[in-house]
Amino acid sequence: MGATTDKIKGTSNEAIGKAKQGLGEATGSDRLQGEGVMQEVKGKGQKAMGDAKQATKDAVNSTAAATNKNL
Repeated sequence: MGATTDKIKGTSNEAIGKAKQGLGEATGSDRLQGEGVMQEVKGKGQKAMGDAKQATKDAVNSTAAATNKNL
């Protein structure tokens, strides 16, 4: 997966997780609240992975540009 895909999926999972937590609180469902927390954490991890991929890509591109400039 690309950085953008990871970030989009992460944002989606965070939002769904928060919604599940809210529904769990409203209905008194500990299970739904727990699922929501786990999904939100998963989303944060996906976003972090996307950020890391983007940073790596940016660093490689910067290095390549600097190398080409010096040639």
